Amino acid sequence: MAGCTQLPQGVEPIDGFEIDPYLGTWYEIARLDHPFEKGLDKVTANYALREDGGIDVINRGYAAKDKQWKEAQGKAYFVDDRETGHLKVSFFGPFYSSYVIFELDKADYQYAFVSGYNHDYLWLLARTPEVDKAIIQRFLDLSSSLGFSTEDILFVPQDRTDTLNAGD
Repeated sequence: MAGCTQLPQGVEPIDGFEIDPYLGTWYEIARLDHPFEKGLDKVTANYALREDGGIDVINRGYAAKDKQWKEAQGKAYFVDDRETGHLKVSFFGPFYSSYVIFELDKADYQYAFVSGYNHDYLWLLARTPEVDKAIIQRFLDLSSSLGFSTEDILFVPQDRTDTLNAGD
């Protein structure tokens, strides 16, 4: 499983990363779909510091088909140093996978481009449910240049009006 914490070919994590401004809630704007998020809308990720120096991760999404919220809890740790945007995250016991931040709005941490350990995992995260079209275009252009299949990207519905209190 060591290979699951590697970097995708051509993708480099950012440097100068700071964990404190990254903590809190992020909205999933776009992703390459995969089985553990299939059918989920209104997806968010919440990050909080752990006592052991790691990060608690709570991913949450709404399954319209089932009319219910689904949640996954995990933990993450830095792979190298705390200033490099390369973490390993686990939702399944001792098995870890890469979480690679390869672009970040360092001015105020409003958006992040994240990949997994290979070109099958890709996310655009933001602090708000909607982002400027220029950020989306930058995400698509950069991701394509790095070898991701941008034609398969799913834009995640974030309209919360019908489910504001559901599951809370």
